[in-house]
Amino acid sequence: MKKSAGILMYRRMENDVLVLLVHPGGPFWRNRDEGAWSIPKGEYLEDEPAETAARREFAEEMGHIPEGTLQQLGELRQKGGKHVTGFALEGAFDTSSLRSNLFEIEWPPGSGRLQAFPEVDRAEWFGLSDARRKIIDGQLPFLERLEALYLATIQDTDTRAD
Repeated sequence: MKKSAGILMYRRMENDVLVLLVHPGGPFWRNRDEGAWSIPKGEYLEDEPAETAARREFAEEMGHIPEGTLQQLGELRQKGGKHVTGFALEGAFDTSSLRSNLFEIEWPPGSGRLQAFPEVDRAEWFGLSDARRKIIDGQLPFLERLEALYLATIQDTDTRAD
């Protein structure tokens, strides 16, 4: 079973939360937008903790080491059978500083030529409503879980203020 781990970075705005999503690089994804974005994530082996893998994959795909306490968003099973463990992290990331690692594939197919492409070609901050349209269907529950965490935090803060 293939397993991945990733981080859904977010930041609070006045009455909303923004989430950081990435667009996969390579020719297959070039002209796809809605339903193509993802959390920064990657595969890991059974003997590696999911949190360690999530931090490593974020650093590889974004060129930035994520710091802070990760909050569990649980595990999902995507259509292809891959299990993805997600974590939420409140933080800041300047999307213009994106520095993704590269992967090679034969392109065009059957040409015998290997070409390198960035694993992630774009990163953007989205409000939750836009993020719901952009993210791949299999990761939509991560947005819902983050929203529930966010709302619980706001309610907890309001309760303490009373």
